[in-house]
Amino acid sequence: QVQLVESGGGLVQAGGSLRLSCAASGSIRSINPMGWYRQAPGKQRELVAAITYGANTNYADSVKGRFTASRDGAKNTVYLQMNSLKPEDTAVYRCTLSYGGIVYWGKGTLVTVSS
Repeated sequence: QVQLVESGGGLVQAGGSLRLSCAASGSIRSINPMGWYRQAPGKQRELVAAITYGANTNYADSVKGRFTASRDGAKNTVYLQMNSLKPEDTAVYRCTLSYGGIVYWGKGTLVTVSS
């Protein structure tokens, strides 16, 4: 059983920063692909950042240059450093992990950016 637990969300003013964490537990390997999605009220879910097997990272155009995804293999944790936050970044952020042909999801953490 794989479990993902996100943390680090909260309320921040526009221009501020937050760092989200996602801790994975269970029978996983540190090189499994992981990612961050977000969903704002009334909008479709959006892939924000993805970390591949080779630890390459890919970002949505809307966050390039502002967000940085990283992984700590020893802790089975991925991070999303979010800088220069904008009100349109307000959403529930959820992490994912691909393992054994299944994509596991965390419950999410709310990020609210005030103008």
